[in-house]
Formats: sequence, C-alpha cells, structure tokens
Amino acid sequence: MTTNKQQEFADSPDELVHLAYVSTQTGDMSARELLELLTTARKVNTERHITGLLLHKNRSYFQVLEGTRAEVDRTFAAVEQDGRHHGVEVLFDESLDEREFEDWRMGFMDLDGVDASLLAGYSAFFDKNEEPRAFLKALSRGQRLALLFKDLG
Repeated sequence: MTTNKQQEFADSPDELVHLAYVSTQTGDMSARELLELLTTARKVNTERHITGLLLHKNRSYFQVLEGTRAEVDRTFAAVEQDGRHHGVEVLFDESLDEREFEDWRMGFMDLDGVDASLLAGYSAFFDKNEEPRAFLKALSRGQRLALLFKDLG
C-alpha cells in the first residue's frame, strides 16, 4: 500500500522520469521541415534539461523524453497539441534512477533517409556492431523499443 508521503514523493516535480510515445504524421513533411522540427525540439529541450530520442519512419514517430516530472509533463503537453501528428499513444511513463540518454540532447534518426549523422547531437546508437548478446543485455527499455521501431515497416 502506498502512503500519502510515498505518493507525494512519487509525484514530485523534481522526480526523474522518462516517457515514450508513438504517433502518426498528419501530412507530408519534407526533409527540411523534419530537420526544422528537430532543431526547435533540441533548443526547447536543452532549455528544459530534457534528453531523449526521436525516431521517424513511414510517417510514424517514436520519442523518449527524459527529465524532471514537471518538464517532461510540460514538454509532452506541447507534443500532444502539435498538429503535425495524431494518434499519440504513451508506451510508458515512469520514474528513472538515471537517464538512459544522458548525453543525447535529443538523439534523432530519420529511418526513411535523412542523413542525421550530419546534425549536431547525432548518436551512432544504430550503427553499433557489437556482439549481439552483450549489446542487447546492456540496452535500456527505451533503447529496446527504439530498435523494434527501427525494424518495423
């Protein structure tokens, strides 16, 4: 049973959390528009100390947001209002002991062809060629979902 004090701590605005969602693009976006979206997201996320990952493939988005409860909730509220996508579905929203994407201002990969390696903040996560078992065991929940998303469609 959760006490009121435990619940109060769990709902603390300073609690470190991560939230992952998927959504579907509403209209066509050029590579330039997609990069502009990423540039804006990185600026806002840097100001809010949000880290994470954004993937795009076949008109679908997968994103993980990490930060304090207050900032993740604030950022996700804006995400839900963004008319460039619909069908926003939360995959998980839970507390974290430490960030999974600590060095990623907002790691990004357009799995449909934009060369994200040319962007500041690019992560070579999908380019790793480590021994599969060790690589998979070391992955966080968000990273495992990112790999699944990469291989869909």
